[in-house]
Amino acid sequence: MTAAADLRRLMVDNQIAGRGICNADVLDAMGIVPRELFVPAALREFAYGDRALPIEANQTISQPYIVALMIEAAAIRPGDRVLEVGGGSGYAAAVMSRIASQVYSIERHEELAVLARERMVMLGYDNIEIRTGDGMGGWPEAAPFDAILVAAGGRAVPPPLLAQLAIGGRLVMPVGEADLQRLIAVTRLSKDSFDEEELCEVRFVPLIGAA
Repeated sequence: MTAAADLRRLMVDNQIAGRGICNADVLDAMGIVPRELFVPAALREFAYGDRALPIEANQTISQPYIVALMIEAAAIRPGDRVLEVGGGSGYAAAVMSRIASQVYSIERHEELAVLARERMVMLGYDNIEIRTGDGMGGWPEAAPFDAILVAAGGRAVPPPLLAQLAIGGRLVMPVGEADLQRLIAVTRLSKDSFDEEELCEVRFVPLIGAA
């Protein structure tokens, strides 16, 4: 086992399972994806630390626990189609791709989208599509989605994303003001009915877009 693999296993055991994440698919996926490849080369020694890290385009890669929490809360299962808004370095999409059938990821910064695509090719993760654009409008031609993850905070869930969520699907997103956000999970019960659950307090970069 390589040093990175050892650190990855410790991350899963201590930071993720140790905090109550128990979904076996999530734990397995977090143990497979090499997080060190999704951060700038100068920061790879810190890739398995218990914190967010800066990446290109003045953005961040989320703390590993938060990534695992959001994926578990979205109840992603084998065979699912998943939309991610705010793809960043591509790490969360890579983890989800080890569970879901297909992942669609939208990133506002072209630099990050290009880097993410290169990483997926290098790793052979061929069930991920990445586009540059305004994620608040979702990806209509690929909808409906069994799960939607939004890695940026807004005052409310954009209506186009709710419209693209499959009945029975779950959307996970930070909602609130910049200095105080709640991570929520929204389940679509029917065409016009949704249930909302609050998970924890978080702090994400703001969601930017036309909606």
